[in-house]
Parts: sequence; structure tokens; C-alpha cells
Amino acid sequence: MPSRVHAIVVARTGDAAAAQLSETLDDLRDQTTPPDAVTVVVLGSGAQVRAIDGIGRSVEAIIEARATTTFAEAVALAQPRVASGSSVWMLTHDSRPRRRALQLLAGSLERSPSAALAAPKLVRHDDDREIVSLGVSMSRFGRAVELAADELDQGQHDATEDALGADVRGMLIRGAAPTVLRPDPGLGGADEGLDLGVRARLGGARIVLVPKARIGVRPDGVATAPQREAARAWVSRRAQLHRRLAYAPAFAVPLHWLSLLPLALWRSIVHLIGKRPAAVVPEWGAALAAMLAVRAVARSRRAIRSFRTASWASIAPLRVSRTQLRHRLDDGHGSERGAVSELHFFSGGGAWAVLAALVVSIAAFFPLLAWPSVGGGELLPMQPELAALWNDAGWGLRDLGPGIVGPADPFAAVLAVLGTLWPGSPSFAVVLLWLGALPLAVLGGWFAATRVTDRAGLRILGGVLWALAPTFLTALVQGRPAAVLLHLLLPWLFHSAVVAHRSWGAAGAASLLAAASLACAPSLAPAFVALWGLTVMAMLAAGRVRGAVRVFWLLIPAAALFAPLVYWQLRHGDPWALLADPGAVATLAQATADAAGRLLIAQGFPAPDRAGWEWLLDGRVAPFAAVLLVPLVLLALTSALSPRWRAGFALLATTVIGLITSMIAVGIQVSFVQGEPVGIWPGTGLSFAWLGVVGAALVTLDTVVAMPALRSAAALVTGAGVLVCAVPGLLAVNVGEAQIHNGATSTLPALVAAHASDAADSGTLVMTPLDDGSLATQLVWGPSATLSAQTTMLTTATRVHDEGLAADAVDLLSARDFDAAAALAERGVGFVLLTSLPGQSEQARSMTDGAITAIDQRPGFVKAGETPNGMLWQLATPPAERAQPSHAQRALGNLIGLGQLIVVLAAVLLSIPTRASRRAARGRSRVVGRSLDEPIASRRTHEDADLHTGDVTVPPAGADEPRPAEDAPPSAEPASPHPAVEENSR
Repeated sequence: MPSRVHAIVVARTGDAAAAQLSETLDDLRDQTTPPDAVTVVVLGSGAQVRAIDGIGRSVEAIIEARATTTFAEAVALAQPRVASGSSVWMLTHDSRPRRRALQLLAGSLERSPSAALAAPKLVRHDDDREIVSLGVSMSRFGRAVELAADELDQGQHDATEDALGADVRGMLIRGAAPTVLRPDPGLGGADEGLDLGVRARLGGARIVLVPKARIGVRPDGVATAPQREAARAWVSRRAQLHRRLAYAPAFAVPLHWLSLLPLALWRSIVHLIGKRPAAVVPEWGAALAAMLAVRAVARSRRAIRSFRTASWASIAPLRVSRTQLRHRLDDGHGSERGAVSELHFFSGGGAWAVLAALVVSIAAFFPLLAWPSVGGGELLPMQPELAALWNDAGWGLRDLGPGIVGPADPFAAVLAVLGTLWPGSPSFAVVLLWLGALPLAVLGGWFAATRVTDRAGLRILGGVLWALAPTFLTALVQGRPAAVLLHLLLPWLFHSAVVAHRSWGAAGAASLLAAASLACAPSLAPAFVALWGLTVMAMLAAGRVRGAVRVFWLLIPAAALFAPLVYWQLRHGDPWALLADPGAVATLAQATADAAGRLLIAQGFPAPDRAGWEWLLDGRVAPFAAVLLVPLVLLALTSALSPRWRAGFALLATTVIGLITSMIAVGIQVSFVQGEPVGIWPGTGLSFAWLGVVGAALVTLDTVVAMPALRSAAALVTGAGVLVCAVPGLLAVNVGEAQIHNGATSTLPALVAAHASDAADSGTLVMTPLDDGSLATQLVWGPSATLSAQTTMLTTATRVHDEGLAADAVDLLSARDFDAAAALAERGVGFVLLTSLPGQSEQARSMTDGAITAIDQRPGFVKAGETPNGMLWQLATPPAERAQPSHAQRALGNLIGLGQLIVVLAAVLLSIPTRASRRAARGRSRVVGRSLDEPIASRRTHEDADLHTGDVTVPPAGADEPRPAEDAPPSAEPASPHPAVEENSR
């Protein structure tokens, strides 16, 4: 044994730490070979340490240091008190060395002359059978890897002696070792033991593991990795980068230094794909800290160079290979612990339901097969090129109005994604959307139903009910693209949002779907925020901080996309305009704000035609169409009394919030078209409410109705009622009762479109005399007004953005003597189009005739003649170039776009499934809110394969037991497995 051993104990301040330190000092005195001297370094005030009974007899000195001092820095403070030639035993206040620990460590150094370090086996402070750490190695790129950690000690590692490094706690340094062989303060509090092992190897020595020397440690000690994921990622990455710069050859250090930020970007992407967003900010912080720690790196390199005698080849055999690392970190398939949740999309009939819906859709929208684009309602042509389509989605110069520079509606980004699906002709993508709407709705409804039931028949019922919603069919018939897209997105949002607290993958997907849904229906923002806030508070109240953080992320992408528009509207003093429906605005039939209109909404119909029953049957019979939905409503209300009542109440609350949203929205008029106010479409709130109704009905059928025959009968009656209610909507296109029609490629005359194809910045002034004697004007740039170019900045405007243009348009029709052609050409106008509304009044007709006469008499206007769009004139004067955004505006737009892109890209990377995330999802029940006290009739058994399904899965015992608090659903409570479930799982 060495002649002298000096123990350095690093302790925190506080009552608990003082009590643990007292126990540690008692263990040191009880050693079979106690240390010759003990120095305590207190991180903070040493008053409590000095108050320990007998402290003066146990330690030779107490050193006070700052509370932020790292373990390596604390050891360095005590080093001057260590006598020359003394071995150093490094401990912490929570270390509990077993009685023979020091004797075994010192003996191993005596038996191994080449060993400079001896490391014990670290075990739990209250259980010697659990290994905390025994040996550390590193990968090719310097990643620290524990060789044995969090394992049950069965003696499997007792023969292990050689390793690259070890945990620094309890490590004994030979007295003959040079003083530079001490923990490196530049590491920042991590990997000190690994670094000591590497330095020892480079100095021609090594570290020896002593598994029989046991030291108990706590998980929150001084030299322990932080408990919080972000802090742990920071210290580990900071230490790894410091070691990389300290170990690298001199010529490679500048290259490593320059690569730190690009590596941080790449690793941030990897962290997001790996569902570790908490490591992104620490990654950048560690990179910046490593770049600035030039002095610390220089000291470490000098220390290594001062005693290095061996090459790096001596370390290579002890590194962990890529194969070993993959084997160590990947537990492989089968970690589901038997609770495998399969989807059964094909075997459960989901695929057949989607195919059947496709056949119905082709029959219902058969004329669309020959249409190049869809028009009518709120539909307009799309931009012919993808570049222009995506340009409309960003901050910049809008293609409508007099040179407005500002944010785009987030709905433009949704349209850009839609148009990208058919890049050759984005307008045809809308045709495909209409043709595929029904099967896509069935698909989304089927997947949403997997969160409510695992019965194949009920999942198909859920998909059919969602596709046949009255509000959805009305939106298809009237030509409301935003409402159609919202209805297709909502079930996927439900499917991912209800499990967003479980994983970052679900949270990332839900955040993207929430952003897209709000882009299609901003009026749902209050409902989304209310449910989101309640969920976050419930998570925090239950102590599920990680789940709350994941749920909190759900609205971050939406906030990033809406932030520029919110600023614009608030700056112009019109916050209510944020609720306006995006896209084109048209005066279509919808429920009114009176009692009769709100009664229609309560019955589930967003328009007065009651999903087409008004034109299909006599008006006196049509009001009874709501009776067809009564079975669905009764089933939904019964869910509040079901064994899964928490889920039932949550879904009914969703229904109520959706209905309230619709009834309030129908009375808000913030959009205008041709001088007429247009209310918010109530169908978006009804789609939200329909989601809750369908989900609640499925909960009742899954849990309340025990007899398979009765369940099948109830499901068939409910489905038949909704199917009959949907018949008029499915017939509307073929019988000519729909507002949609074969769309034109341009909203402007062919001459304008042909000219604009060569001069895209040419503007067309569209003037429309109104019935009240006023004149509506619109400036359209390019060959057509497009759907993605529409902006709520104009449709909700309550004042004229360019009074000069408005004055010129009025003076054009007046007797004022001025060069109208030159004035308009200076503003970039090349054509003037005079249109008229159908069924215009005598006053509007007289104003139209007068306008034609006035313009004909103006010099500089070449009359092109009557067109299907109206009377057209071309200016003889070539139009001036369109005013472009300034450099400051372009820089602002680029900055805003970059910020939005970063947030959206982060959500996309989080949503990408990985092998681990798929395995974790399969290991959890797809059904959310399932209670273990549900009657066994609600579980699928071989005797209960109802609704013609042959795939039966019985959850094994304990499969639905509550997981740890962070991953359990909000409604989960500890409960014992159902006896029948245990019996069926044997």
C-alpha cells in the first residue's frame, strides 16, 4: 500500500449534504486502511460542515469555494494541501465507500506497477446489487460510453480490469503520478474520469478497474451528470468538444474549430429527428463555449504534451466500435414488453373502406374527371408555376392591390404544398383534391377512430361518419377550399394531438397539423387555444412536465406562421380581421346570425339548404332532415355515462366548443366583397364539433353496448341515418345544384392573359359598378387573380390602401379633364376591365353604360371589345414597371421567412418517425383514455369479433397499466389489471 493517501471530499452546502457528508466521514474512519488525511472542499458556505460533530478530528482542512465550482476545480483547490508523493482519493459528500474499498484500490495499484489510476465499482447508495458505473470508453468521435451502468450486479463484470476510463468518483491516483494527472477544469464538469484514463494511457500508464471495491453514490451528487436533459446534454457535449480540441493534432485544431458551428447545425437536425429537442440549444451553446475556451484548450494540450510518451494507437483497441455502440444503445425489437399495438389497416377493412369511398367520390363528382380546373364559389385558378406559388406564401409584394408589401396568409403556404403535389398544373391539384376528398376523409376518420376504439367495424364507421358530415359535403358543393382542407386535416390532428404528451414525434406532427388547420380556419384559434391551455395546465397540475412541454409545442409553428399577419392587423387597428376566412371571398349561402340560423347550426347544418334537402324535397319536409342525425347525437351523449367517461366528457366538450365557435363566428363580419360584408363560415366550427360527436358516439359503441348484435344494429342505424342525410350532397354536382363548375384558366380576358404571360408585372384595373351607385375597384397583377394571391389584408380592409388609384378610377368615369391613360400607366396599369354583377340594378346598369361612354372618349384607351369577363380597354401608353420592395423590405422578408422556416423545419424533423419512435408507439395502446375498469365486453375477444372482423388482439396483462407519470395520458389513474384480461392473456 502507498505510504500515504490523501482523500479530497467535494461537498455541497445544505442540511441534507451535511448529513450525507457526516456519513461519508464515518465510512472513511471505518475503512480497514483509513486515509492519512482528509480535505473537504465545500461548494458554498462551510458553516454547516463545520457544525458536524467531530469534524475537527476527521479532516485536516475545510476549503470554501463558489457554489458553481466544478469537481475538477474543487480538486485543484485542495491540491496544494496534498503532500508530495501522496496518492489522491477523490470523493464526494454522497460517496459511501464500503469498508475495504480503499484497501482494495490501493492493493490494485501495488499489484499493477503500470497502473496510475484505480477505479471502484459505483453502486446505488441504498442497494449494492445495482451498478451505477463501472468503466467508461469513447467512440471514434469522442462520445463517452458507459461500459456497465444501470445493471443488476450478478458478478458479470467482476473479472473486468482494463478500460479506457472510469467515473471520477472514488478514483485513486497513484502518488508517483505527475501532478498534471488530475481532473481537467476545462471539461466543465463531465468526463473527468475518461479524460484521466486517456491521459494516463498517453503517459505510458493505464487505469485499472477494481470491481470488488464498492462505493455507494446518489443520483444527484456533485460529480453526477445533471438530472435535467438539457443540462446533461450541455455538460456532456461541452466536455466532448473540449476533449476533441485537446486531443487533436496541432494542424487539425483550426479545422476542428472551424467545424464546430456546422457540426452544431448538423447535430441539431439529428437531435430533432431523434426526438431530442432539449439538446438543440445546449448543442449550440457548447459549440460557442468551445470556440471561446481557447485558453482552457491550450492548458489541456500543454498538460498532455508535458508527459506524453505513447501514441494514440495505444488507445484505439479500447475505443467502442460503431457496431458495439449500436448494440449497446439499441435494445432491438421486442422492447414493447408484449404490448404490441398493431394497426390492422388492411386486415381490419380500412383499405376497403377507402376504396369504396373512392368509387362513391368518382360517381358523385363524375364531371370533374374532364375538368382541367374547378371554379365557382370561392375557387380561383392557382399560380401556373411552383415558384410563383411559393412566392405567394412568403412576405413580399402581393399580387393584388396597389403595391402592398406585407405578410401572406398562412393559408397560402397550405395551397403551395397542395400545388406542389401536381407541379405540372397546380390548378389540377384542386381537381384531384375534390375527387379524392371523400376517400381522404374516410382515411383520416379511420385513423382518428383508432384513438377511440380497436374494433375494426367501429373504425370503419368512424371513417364513414366523418366523410359524410353535412358541413363537409356543403363545403364541397359550394366550392370552399379552406373548409374542405380543414375537414381533411382535423382527424389527423386529433390522431396525433391526443398522444402528443407521449412523444416528440406525435407532438411534431400535431404542431404541423395544427398550423395547417388554423391556416385554413383562423376562427378556430380561440377553441384551439382554450383546449391547448387546459391541457397544459392539467399536465402541470399532474406533475407531467415533459408532457406539458410537448403539448406546449403544439401551437408554436402556428404562432410563427401567424406572427407577421398578427402584427400587421394589430398595427392597422383591426384585430378582429385575424379571424377572417382565408382565400377568395364570395357571397355564398350560409346560416345567418339570427335565431333561425343558429338553430340550423345546432342541428349540424351550416347553410339554409340543410345539406341539399331544401332543393331535393319540399321546404316543409326538409327541416325533418335533422332527425336522421338523432341516433348519432344520442350515442354521443351516452358517452358521458360510459366506463370511459373521461374521454366521453372530453369529446363532448370538444363538441360544445365547436358549436359555440360556429354560433359566435356566424355573427362576425370582417370580410368584404364588392362592398358587401360576408360573415365567417360557420362550417369550420361545425367540423370541429362533428369530430367530438363522432368520437363520443364511438366511445359509447365501444364501451357501453355489450352485446355484439346490439352494437352492430346501433352502428348500422347511425351510419344509415348519416348516409341518407348525405344523399343530396352526393347528388348535387350531377343534377346541377352545385356552385362548382368547370373553371377557367384565368379570371381575366384572354388578351390580358396572353399579354401578361410576356409581361408578368402588367396590371389590370377591374372596375365593377355596384347597385348602390358606388364603384368597386381591384388591381390584378399578372394573367389572372389566383387563389394563393388572395390576402385578408385586402379582403378585410376598411379603408382604401391607395387613394390615388381610387381617385383616378373614379375620375376616369367622370368629366374631369386629365391624362387618365398616362396616370394609370405610371401605376403599372396596362388594361382596364369593366365588369358587371349578375342581376344588377338599373342604377348599376346606367353607371356601366356611362362608364363605357366615358372611357371611349378618353384618349390613350384602345377598346378591345366585349369579352366574357366584361368590356376591355388596353392602354396605348406602355405601363411603367411595377414598384418593387426596397432593400430593407426584402431583408425583413428574408429574416421573417428564415425564422418561420426554422420553426417549421424543426416540427418536420420532430415528426419524422424513427425505428425507436415506431417501436415506442407500438408498445403503447392506440386507444387513448381507456380505463382498466371497463367491462370486458368492451375488449376485443375471440368471441366478440363483431362487425365481420377476423383480427382479434387481446391486450396482455399489464399492457394498459399506467406508465410513468411523464408518459401516461392525463386521465390515466393507477389501477390493477382486470381479472378477465389477465385470464385471457395467459
